[in-house]
Amino acid sequence: MRITPLLACTTLSLALLACSGVEVQPAAIDQFVAGNYHYYRWRTDPLPTETGSSDPLYALDPIMRREVDADLQSKGYVLDSTRAQFTVDYLFSMGMIQGEQSELGSNITPYPSVTPNRQVDQASVDNAIALGGVKETNNIILQFNDRLSNKAVWHVTITKIVEDANNIDISGLENNLKGVVAKALEPLPTVAEH
Repeated sequence: MRITPLLACTTLSLALLACSGVEVQPAAIDQFVAGNYHYYRWRTDPLPTETGSSDPLYALDPIMRREVDADLQSKGYVLDSTRAQFTVDYLFSMGMIQGEQSELGSNITPYPSVTPNRQVDQASVDNAIALGGVKETNNIILQFNDRLSNKAVWHVTITKIVEDANNIDISGLENNLKGVVAKALEPLPTVAEH
């Protein structure tokens, strides 16, 4: 009987993850796989943590590095600056995207109107308003470069709609990045030990 609460909790967690407002767009992995990479290093040094800056990048940097390192190492990649075959770096930027109406609900409009012979419920109207218009986003591009040629061999773009731009929640950032980085790095092959 303990399976039912566990199943319900798992289903709820997956549903919340699906609605988290995070989009992950990985590039094709062919070029990275062809390089047969095993060792990596970070392309840049970590940002100083004692600055007390309110810039979200300073809060993001140590978490991002920790999560990327943990996920890469779980796949068998080794952090070794002397033998590194590829470098890891990321770009963080804020942006704006134009919201779009749902393709599934072609009769939904964000404008108040009367639609004869249709019963549009308030939830549909609210969703159309929420999905329409310009939304602020936080964007991370995680990029892997070949160390010798310095050419990009793989990247993944992570985009999250910002719900409260004035509130930087470190614990929320940590929780979000843990799952998102794992999802972003999912296409990478596991390295066999040698």
